[in-house]
Amino acid sequence: MQAANRTARPSALEGLAHLPVGVFATVMGMAGLTLATERMAHGLPALAPLAFVSMFLTALLFLALIGVYGLKFVHHREAVLAEWRHPVRLAFFPAITIGLLLVATALAPRVPAVAEPLWLAGALAHLVLMLAVVKAWIEMQHFEPPHLNPAWFIPAVGNVLVPIAGVPFGWVELSWFFFGVGLLFWLVLLTLVFNRLIFHQPLPARLSPTFCILIAPPAVAFLAWVRLAGEVGAFGRVLFAGAVLFFLLLLVQAPKLLRLPWALSFWAYSFPLAAFTLATSLAAERLAQPLLSVASWVLYALLVLVIGALAVRTVRGALAGELFRPEG
Repeated sequence: MQAANRTARPSALEGLAHLPVGVFATVMGMAGLTLATERMAHGLPALAPLAFVSMFLTALLFLALIGVYGLKFVHHREAVLAEWRHPVRLAFFPAITIGLLLVATALAPRVPAVAEPLWLAGALAHLVLMLAVVKAWIEMQHFEPPHLNPAWFIPAVGNVLVPIAGVPFGWVELSWFFFGVGLLFWLVLLTLVFNRLIFHQPLPARLSPTFCILIAPPAVAFLAWVRLAGEVGAFGRVLFAGAVLFFLLLLVQAPKLLRLPWALSFWAYSFPLAAFTLATSLAAERLAQPLLSVASWVLYALLVLVIGALAVRTVRGALAGELFRPEG
């Protein structure tokens, strides 16, 4: 038995080399579900315990993935560096700092004394990581138009997340800074991504779910704008309209997306859908639109089903070792 254990350990550590940094998208999805459940609990208090459980599981998942990916860095540093140099996987590194920001945002209503330093660390770490990613985009010579995909929005989304917890914490000017950076960054990338989608080859099947990420920047920016401005206003309506537009475009793409074979990239559906649910619920409240309130509940039900299915499939894949195999 001891001999068998000794031979199993190197195999487990070897498998870590193939764990993708994109696995942190699971934290983004679970945190989005937590925040959406917390908000919907305002209308249905019975959801409050579920929000607490979701928050706990999200924090636990984040800590577990930090530990596992940390082991990968220790034992397979070259594999991590290869991901950093990869034209697609590079964009997923800021999902780590976004995960920290989202965990802090979810913790803020219950334990603000713990959440605020986590939020500040996440915001500053995200700024550093975003600058490093942009620097790599500019300086690395092997990037080509087909490498561009909606996952490149991930660094931008992290910036506009900052005000959601930052304003209640009192970091108003810092929140405006991140909001401005994120908004400008999003507009530049939006132009580039649409150029790639229209004038170049279609996204490969494995990356097709990232089309859903188009929803996230305007939806999160809407949430941040209402925090900063204190009202929806004209600009808030424009941001929400952008989120609705991209959601409708996703629905048009749905028949094709539903036929895709399973991949970890399916988690790209989770956080954008959660952000859109939150934005729709907030718009319903601030604009006093009953139809939007109904839509928010439909979206929340869809979010629960999507994340439930993703979680079951991911756990099955993890137990089968799929997350620790090289991509085909």
